[in-house]
Amino acid sequence: MTIVFLDESGDLGFDLTKTATSRFFVVAALACQDSKPIDRVVKKIFTGFTKTQIKSRHGMLHASKEDRKTNERLLRGLAILDISVIVIHLDKTRIYTPIENEKHLLYNNIVNILLDRLVGLRVVPVDQPLQAIASQRETSSILNQNFRSYITLNDKQRIGPQTEVTIAPPSTFKGLQAADCISWSFFQKYEHGDPFFADLLVKRVVEERSIYG
Repeated sequence: MTIVFLDESGDLGFDLTKTATSRFFVVAALACQDSKPIDRVVKKIFTGFTKTQIKSRHGMLHASKEDRKTNERLLRGLAILDISVIVIHLDKTRIYTPIENEKHLLYNNIVNILLDRLVGLRVVPVDQPLQAIASQRETSSILNQNFRSYITLNDKQRIGPQTEVTIAPPSTFKGLQAADCISWSFFQKYEHGDPFFADLLVKRVVEERSIYG
């Protein structure tokens, strides 16, 4: 079974006059056949923390709250693993259609494209099931079910494996914490013009693309 961890950085607000609204929205997929090496890399990061630092994180890493050294250590650890990374970024200044009013559908569509590309690039063997684990974005059970239904429906039309969709908080899977750091890295590249962190993963990135222009 191929396991794919999904996370995003930025927001889906489209009022760019607000300082809290990002220009870019990034979704990253971290694919692997075995998640245990990823777990070990994340656990190793915690060995460098004091007891107070560990307690303050509640057992979870979050890239936007970590210092540069911690994120670099995590990314360098991931870069030597047998993983594949696909990244899609959205530049909101290039959106000229009403899709900005369908934010949940937009996110679902981006994830579906990522899964399509994983199959198309043969990252996911066509004869194996795929477990997609997405970081929980919504507290609404209806929106979460809509996400599962959307991906499952498109899976029936996709030439490839059966997809099992799981939505979970990052604390549940260390792979989600790794995906969070990856999406954050590419967000730094696009939003802030800082490619340092994304470049650490260059050998693991099988595709990096924009959507809607």
